[in-house]
Amino acid sequence: MAIPAVEVRDASKRYGGVRALDGVSLAVEQGEFFALLGPNGAGKTTLISALGGLVRPDAGTLRVMGCDTVTEYGAARRLLGIVPQEIVFDPFFTVRETLELQSGYFGLRDNRAWIDEILERLSLAAKAGANMRALSGGMKRRVMLAQALVHRPPVLVLDEPTAGVDVELRQALWSFVRELNAAGHTIILTTHYLEEAQNLCSRIAMMKAGRIVALDSTRKLLEAFSERVLRVKLESGALPPGLAEGVSRDAAGWHCIPVGGAAQVEATLATLREAGARVAHLEVAEPELEEVFVRLMAADGRRAA
Repeated sequence: MAIPAVEVRDASKRYGGVRALDGVSLAVEQGEFFALLGPNGAGKTTLISALGGLVRPDAGTLRVMGCDTVTEYGAARRLLGIVPQEIVFDPFFTVRETLELQSGYFGLRDNRAWIDEILERLSLAAKAGANMRALSGGMKRRVMLAQALVHRPPVLVLDEPTAGVDVELRQALWSFVRELNAAGHTIILTTHYLEEAQNLCSRIAMMKAGRIVALDSTRKLLEAFSERVLRVKLESGALPPGLAEGVSRDAAGWHCIPVGGAAQVEATLATLREAGARVAHLEVAEPELEEVFVRLMAADGRRAA
């Protein structure tokens, strides 16, 4: 059996009276597209910093492709690429010089061909000779991704990579990252855009107050904590009494009816017709990760799906 791409066991970290990590354990398999979600202050950045060797845990172990991030720091760091949330750059270098310098940090001398490929794939080739100061925010984010990839790491961590990025760049970035994942790279994503995590990631861990409160496949989390809803707006008539139970109505006049699947949607519409109600508009809202997130963050105590 292949070793996990990332393995965290009972990791704890305290800053004064704050428990940034409180016994976190998880494993990310090789080739996964994995989401790490949680509100601000949940401990996500501390966990990522510990994986990158920037923070030493008070207790527990963290491994990248089997290498301990403390006792085998150099090996673990070479196996990991991190795209931080903050845009950090040296204003005295061009884009190409920035990537060549990053290559040097990992002892890579003849890396020009791979740098050229990264520049081309991230649509940065035309900006290779431009000073970093002259780039837009979106271009700087592309360079941050290029820096994380310059040493060809098998594991890539993306910390809020699309924050403040326009729609076109977001789509281009995700297209490239999907290709990396299809080629075998393990991707760990943190994002506040929950629809991105729902569409991209096969498994999700949710953190709250330094703990993992849910860890399961995206599909199972949606099934356990969210539901499919039939939304109808009536032109005339009313919901029959047997259907009205458990139905909510929003400010715009839409009735929100929980349904299990297509058969139940048809049965509900048939019930409305039989009751003499006329439907003006209808739509089926699929389960959403945002609902799962809100429910879990509102829950108290330790909880796992």
